[in-house]
Amino acid sequence: MRRALLLLAALALPIAPASAAPGDETVHVVTAGETLNGIANRAGVSSEALAKANGLKAPYVVKLGQKLTIPRAKAATARSAPTKVPTKQPDPATPAKKAAAAANSTARAAIAAARSPDQESVHVVQPGETLGSIALAAKVPRVLIAEANGLQPPYAVRLGQKLQIPRTRRHMVKAGDTGFSISYKYAVPWEEIALANGLDAAAPVKAGQSLLIPTLLDPPVAPVNAPAPAPAPASKSTRFAWPVNGPVRRGFASGANHHDGIDITAPEGTMVRAAAAGTVRFAGMEKEQFGNLVVLDHGDGWFTAYAFLSRVTVKEGATVAVGERVGLVGHTGLAKGNELHFEVRRDGKPVDPLDDLPKAP
Repeated sequence: MRRALLLLAALALPIAPASAAPGDETVHVVTAGETLNGIANRAGVSSEALAKANGLKAPYVVKLGQKLTIPRAKAATARSAPTKVPTKQPDPATPAKKAAAAANSTARAAIAAARSPDQESVHVVQPGETLGSIALAAKVPRVLIAEANGLQPPYAVRLGQKLQIPRTRRHMVKAGDTGFSISYKYAVPWEEIALANGLDAAAPVKAGQSLLIPTLLDPPVAPVNAPAPAPAPASKSTRFAWPVNGPVRRGFASGANHHDGIDITAPEGTMVRAAAAGTVRFAGMEKEQFGNLVVLDHGDGWFTAYAFLSRVTVKEGATVAVGERVGLVGHTGLAKGNELHFEVRRDGKPVDPLDDLPKAP
């Protein structure tokens, strides 16, 4: 009787389609003698996944005739549709990106090319331009452009000539600022900043100070329109170049009314240039008669001195080239006006500078 009941129960169970192999079926009906592990192995899934899909708890006992869902929905979907290997498609945005980048590059170039005269740091002289018109457009004093480019009166400029435009900046000193931090920020030596502001380079800065940050430019080796230096000391009359252009107000004299140099008149602020290459032996204030003074050592016992300066622009120990700026014309010391007192000495004795200078410019 029991065997008949089992047979009837078995006949009453739904029959799985013959085409549904254990590895393909999505629902499995437990048959006699099956275990969860066995079903999972034949179905090709893990026993843990099978137990979880059917809410089974340990010890994971399955019952005869029990319907188990085989968790293979994703796998079945994947098998039903052939896997397509994605091919790299061109990014439709790429041409647009390239076009935008090219446009930006062109725009930047156009902006640079069309930079307004009051922003450019280098100006190429155009037809009809003068130093005055360039200075006006650049909004920089003419004397500063002349000084930066070694121009001398009458300050002529040439077509195509490149002129450096010295831009000035200002820095408001904040708490915690030091000479070093300010120098580091603007890449300008602190001594130059202090000089431009009339400060003692050794003194600390004070919060609230407004400092002018000078623009450093490479000094011209041979200033435009400046007297040419002597090619060799063989010609005594061309040993030195004129330090500044202008009329000689007072010449060299010996005797009771002696005058150890010459006084050359020039506008205040005119550049004073080294008459020959040398080393700076003195640069500072001489209170007795010379005012702001620079003395250069040219070797072989030759020295030149530049006095009455409004400003000294070199430091002791520095090496200067012929034509390099050493100061600006002023009226310090015993000056009778805006002029340069210029001396030449050989082995400690004054000599007439006119004997060692070219013909007066």
